[in-house]
Amino acid sequence: MRKNKTTHFMAGIFIILFVGIFLTLSGRFLYIQATAEIDGVSLEAWADKQRTTSYELPAERGKIFDNNGMTLAYDQTSYRMYAIVDETYSDGAEEPRHVKETEKTAKKLAPLLDMEEKDILARLQEGIDNDRFQVEFGKKGRDLSLQKKEEIEELHLPGILFREESVRSYPNGTFASQIIGFAKEMDVKDKQESTTKQKMQGVTGIEKEMDKHLSGEDGYIAFQRDKYNKKLLDPKEIVKKNEDGGNIYLTIDQKIQTLLEDTLTQVEKKYEPERISAVVMNPKTGEVIAMGNRPSYNPNNPKNVENWYNDVVSTPFEPGSTMKMFTWAAAIEEGVYHGTEAYKSGRYQPNEQITPIRDHNGGNGWGPISYNEGFERSSNVAASKLVWEKIGSDKYLEYLKAFHFDQKTNIDLPNEVIGKILYNWPAEKLTTAFGQGTTMTPMQQMKAATAIANDGKMVKPYIINKITSSNTEKPTKEKKTDVVGDPISKETSQQVLKLLDQAVNGEHATGKDYRLKSYKVGGKTGTAQIPNPKGGYLTGRENYIFSFLGMAPIDDPQLMMYVSVKQPKLGEKEDGSLERGSDPVAFIFKNVMENGLHYLNIDPDKQESDQIKHIKIPELIGKSSETLKQELTKKGLRVTSVGKGKVVSSNVQKGDRVLPNDHIIMITEKPKMPNIIGWSLRDALKLSSLLELKTETFGDGYVKTQSIKAGTAVKSKDYLGIELELPNNKKNKD
Repeated sequence: MRKNKTTHFMAGIFIILFVGIFLTLSGRFLYIQATAEIDGVSLEAWADKQRTTSYELPAERGKIFDNNGMTLAYDQTSYRMYAIVDETYSDGAEEPRHVKETEKTAKKLAPLLDMEEKDILARLQEGIDNDRFQVEFGKKGRDLSLQKKEEIEELHLPGILFREESVRSYPNGTFASQIIGFAKEMDVKDKQESTTKQKMQGVTGIEKEMDKHLSGEDGYIAFQRDKYNKKLLDPKEIVKKNEDGGNIYLTIDQKIQTLLEDTLTQVEKKYEPERISAVVMNPKTGEVIAMGNRPSYNPNNPKNVENWYNDVVSTPFEPGSTMKMFTWAAAIEEGVYHGTEAYKSGRYQPNEQITPIRDHNGGNGWGPISYNEGFERSSNVAASKLVWEKIGSDKYLEYLKAFHFDQKTNIDLPNEVIGKILYNWPAEKLTTAFGQGTTMTPMQQMKAATAIANDGKMVKPYIINKITSSNTEKPTKEKKTDVVGDPISKETSQQVLKLLDQAVNGEHATGKDYRLKSYKVGGKTGTAQIPNPKGGYLTGRENYIFSFLGMAPIDDPQLMMYVSVKQPKLGEKEDGSLERGSDPVAFIFKNVMENGLHYLNIDPDKQESDQIKHIKIPELIGKSSETLKQELTKKGLRVTSVGKGKVVSSNVQKGDRVLPNDHIIMITEKPKMPNIIGWSLRDALKLSSLLELKTETFGDGYVKTQSIKAGTAVKSKDYLGIELELPNNKKNKD
């Protein structure tokens, strides 16, 4: 009886326990069924997430153009290859949809991807062993061209697929690279999903400055699918459209920028200087027409870069005697300047505590000369006496600030650095008068000089002409001339222009090397000392920054240019004389200014028998290509006729004025591919644009090979691959 009672008691306990568990589980199930939640997580939402897949719809990054609409930066389509290794992906399919024969696949892909067969096989096998759905092939499997993609597709390898991507392309290589900058894929945090993804972002130049406008906004597409990633019958698709980035039009002009780039490269190769900087502006408007530095870099492959900075706006230095134009302007504006007044040149020491100021020729200088001649000869003593005895050092500081040497130019480029007015001690006040001690950037000098070229009105420099949205070419923002100061009067500016004229064209001019054939130039030379890290300044005839700031035509300047060359390697000329620091600077200035002024149709103000003459383009469209080629060749132009018959398009139009030896490309009714071996990249891209070809370039320099053979008939959308090579097989150290 006791045993039965115990048994019944224990049975009751178990029954109560089981009933409790049953009620608890039942209650839990009923709760879950009623609320569709577990631990605050919605089961419905969780299930939707599990069967919902989404794909990003990346926005296309906006393009960057020059002032004539030539493309400088754009998104180029590339392809990423991947392999599906999950055999369940082939379930129900007549043909295999996954990689079935790994060894065969690896063997065929190896030569096309430039990979070892064993490495490809290892990636495939690793994916299979780890039950992955797909595998990728690293760097070798990314950024594939359309041609490479098609070559792989022709192998008909099951499971080998491609994903379309974009890569930022700069078709002109080092052309204006420190203006344009570059963009690359970077890790960006997704605020909504707290995840990290790859997104194209600007790193330098306009790409960085206008990154938000260029980037646009990504979209996405989401739908429900089965375990094989196929859409359900009712996929509940959600689509958010992407918004492509807007476009940027710069003020730089392709032809003048090309002139500048070519001359900078020539000087870099010949003189091997530490640095070169140059900028060309319209002094009336503030538009930057060309800008360049050396060393530079190729934004398509920015490796081993020697100089990331755009020195024109980012590297202040002691300017040297170019500063004197502002010192003389201050004296004239103050009404204390008398140009014919004589002073004793050579040496100047206001008191015993100040280190003597000496003229560059040492000794007694040129004896007693006028202040006008002092400017012409670039006298340090004259500049110092004007500040100390005429203007007054405190008043001169006011002019330095009126010319904005104490602030940024606010040009629309990133990483602008301000110079420093060194003006604490009497000696520093004297040396600032002739450009020593105080530092500034080339762009600060150019901005200040606009007041001299523009009737006393100082204008803000700018390099972005207009901004457009992604879906229309109507400008959302358009830049205009912005007068930011009037440090001097019109009358003062006219007097300074006459002094600048004499500094180049006068009997004692230091700027004789900068005279042009067709235009009268005014400007000021500079020979700036370079501080020695150990104290004092470097010595030796090469250890200077040689510079020139000039404008033309000097009576009414339409173009203004600054050039500086740091520590060029100077040798001997053909006649046995020594090269001077002004030689590389003058080579750059004269080539760019002479041709640039002609290109801009500025009327010459000098009449010389050997001045360059423009060639006016006649009507081309509808005319015989053979006849036109003979006619234009006789005028001194290089002419390429693409096919025979009547001309239907060209890279020039009726009425255009071009320079001798310019390249004219004429497209006929039935175009055939010309031989472009030896062509420059820019000419090759012009041809491609006229023929509407899909073009891909490899390397830098001039055309070495072309994928379409000469004489082959071509049509719109044909693929043209171009391999480029620098002259003499030399690699560009940029």
